[in-house]
Amino acid sequence: MTGLHRPRARLRALVATACTAALGAALLGVAGTSSAGAASAAPEAAAPAAAPTAAGDKVVGYFTNWGVYDRDYHVKNIETSGSADKLTHINYAFGNVQGGKCTIGDSYADHEKAYTADQSVDGVADTWDQELRGNFNQLRKLKKLHPDLKVLWSFGGWSWSGGFAEAAQNPAAFAESCYGLVEDPRWADVFDGIDIDWEYPNACGLTCDTSGRDAYGGLLSALRSKFGTDNLITSAITADGSDGGKIDAVDYAGAAQYLDWYNPMTYDFFGAFAAQGPTAPHSPLTSYPGIPTEGFNSDAAISKLQGLGIPSEKLLLGIGFYGRGWTGVTQAEPGGTATGAAAGTYEAGIEDYKALKGSCPATGTVAGTAYAHCGTNWWSYDTPATIATKMDYKNEQGLGGTFFWELSGDTANGELIKAIN
Repeated sequence: MTGLHRPRARLRALVATACTAALGAALLGVAGTSSAGAASAAPEAAAPAAAPTAAGDKVVGYFTNWGVYDRDYHVKNIETSGSADKLTHINYAFGNVQGGKCTIGDSYADHEKAYTADQSVDGVADTWDQELRGNFNQLRKLKKLHPDLKVLWSFGGWSWSGGFAEAAQNPAAFAESCYGLVEDPRWADVFDGIDIDWEYPNACGLTCDTSGRDAYGGLLSALRSKFGTDNLITSAITADGSDGGKIDAVDYAGAAQYLDWYNPMTYDFFGAFAAQGPTAPHSPLTSYPGIPTEGFNSDAAISKLQGLGIPSEKLLLGIGFYGRGWTGVTQAEPGGTATGAAAGTYEAGIEDYKALKGSCPATGTVAGTAYAHCGTNWWSYDTPATIATKMDYKNEQGLGGTFFWELSGDTANGELIKAIN
């Protein structure tokens, strides 16, 4: 889910020594402590025993507060691209977690930046003395144009998940702080709930957490008690479907009762954080012959979570609006060796779909996603056609909908979001 704080485009600093064995895809939200997986390669073989419920229609897109800087992507772009017409929910990324509390992530981008008339959603410029400006005011304007659109404030992310361990020591105080911030009178009408992006409870991400198997559920229980049933509470979670991996480290089944839905991060399974390869698609829908790690695919994660008893309608399928790539690659098909990360606009090894579709068009498909070999670069990413395949899977499994990281990676006319049904 690309940017400074998410696994989708954040910097991959080496984790502590204790995390080294998990580093591979651990930097991405999928790695576990074992590379052995028990996931089936075929979606139909991994289907739950009971007939799936009807698929949900949620379309949840992440909007990053730092996107207003180098990316020059603003709330108005959600409207002009046609994305607002497709979205049911926006996850606003990110708020920070500090001192056991929810805190503002970027005050300037969030609620201070003044927008000119041409930059504003409704064509009205901010004034010097208005109480609320920045992204929050622009989101308020977007919601006025789309009354059914909901916005959740997402806290944590790759860079800021280290604060959750302290928060878990006093969940009630944490929940109180989050409620006070989300429901601040200046912007209470903007937000409809909170999204928790803890990477990862009782496991390793940028840092290693040792708060225990039940800390995550305790945190969510306190949030639900404070926010009540009128607010949405969701969470982005690992998609590590391997045996003994990150899903096994937490009681996600028990915690599901406190959430409206989970966002399993079914992307970033593989990438140039393994600099020499093997090349592999970062968001495979299923397993395939030669996959570097069994259990690192969307179906394995969804099937494992369903197998724990989590209702299908509480699981959304994740899609990345970006690609991951290597350079120094001579083999066109997956499984080739590389010399390092391919150059990217904002970070090596990562590039937006809107750039890749022209600079390195797809040359093949594998496991329900696309890959491209151009020159010595090798990229994997989703296209409108592969998203259609994933929508078929979402519908067959009766999942609650789709979410994606993140809006600025799409084309100016919303090519990828329009492929989501």
